Amino acid sequence: MSPVRPLHNFSAGPAILPAPVLERASAAVHELKSKGHSDGASGAGLSILEISHRGRDYTEINEQAIDLCHEVLGIPRTHQVMFLQGGASLQFAMVPMNLNRPNRVSCYVDTGVWAGKAIKESRVLGETRVLASAQETGFDHIPEIGEIPSDASYLHLTTNNTIYGTEYPEIPRVRDDIPLVVDASSHIGSRPLDFSRVALGYAGAQKNLGPSGVTLVFADKDLLKDTAATVSSVPHYLRYTTHAKTPGVYNTPNTFGVLVLKLVLEWLRDEGGIEAAATRNAEKSSKLYTLLDSSSLFDAHALPGHRSHMNIPWTLRAPTDAKPDAKPDALTVRFLSEAQAAGFSGLKGHRSVGGCRASIYNALPIASVNALVEFMREFERKA
Repeated sequence: MSPVRPLHNFSAGPAILPAPVLERASAAVHELKSKGHSDGASGAGLSILEISHRGRDYTEINEQAIDLCHEVLGIPRTHQVMFLQGGASLQFAMVPMNLNRPNRVSCYVDTGVWAGKAIKESRVLGETRVLASAQETGFDHIPEIGEIPSDASYLHLTTNNTIYGTEYPEIPRVRDDIPLVVDASSHIGSRPLDFSRVALGYAGAQKNLGPSGVTLVFADKDLLKDTAATVSSVPHYLRYTTHAKTPGVYNTPNTFGVLVLKLVLEWLRDEGGIEAAATRNAEKSSKLYTLLDSSSLFDAHALPGHRSHMNIPWTLRAPTDAKPDAKPDALTVRFLSEAQAAGFSGLKGHRSVGGCRASIYNALPIASVNALVEFMREFERKA
């Protein structure tokens, strides 16, 4: 007998996928429904895991996925879409490799762990300046960017912070002469975002877009032209221009992952697009934040006005006689244990913060949030 799936999946990633997508992807593992092409590359009877990434069947999947990124996510047609590997972590290095300019400085805003990792990689490759940071207050807010220096090569922002639960309310507008780079991994597809302001963006697929192993990258075509003349010392595989020439297939891609990404975007489109998703996500997050703000036991980490609609971390107030460095406290351990037993999966906070966290991505139904709110109310009543 196969194990029973948790009733409510709040994992931060790899995260919950829509049930119809799982069904279609499962079928494709057994047999990709072919249109009967005669080129011999693939066809009925073959799995998505078995077909050539150069064959017509996969080429169509790849092209459709790229087109859906424009149509559904709102990535402008002026930008080239690419499906890379290595996660956001590889992008932390590829960005400065491709965008650093001699005698100029790479600029970042530090909003948490993942922004910090991007800064660390940039410092390996050249002069790097942190224009603003929320570290002193535990990354509980989005800091003001401040003045961007005239010698900036680019500005990098992490627009949603999975661990600390903060989110930019909109993509900031910066000077036209400064390329804006965004890591939108954990909130892309959750609401409309003005990507016309972004010169280069990237997102790991394992939050709202699909399984792990695929990284969506999109870059302004004019920016790609500019980088072509300045990356002669960058290995070919690590150049954006290399992947832009043959989007998604410079080397053997994660064919299954791209198929699932395509299926997720089709599902999102058919469910009303990102405008409808934004409405659903605002309702879900509002229910949980309302509980946290009215509770005498649970404390939301992020400040109002800076809060993510995707990732909501909180802590439980320690007993008055607890040692300040006691972590995790017994009450948190008990809460997580009882929550797991009640069918709530993925609520443990990140190791760097502790406490609890609910990630409420697009595929998570509002019924799961309602159930969690009721569970938390009852736990507080008994605590």
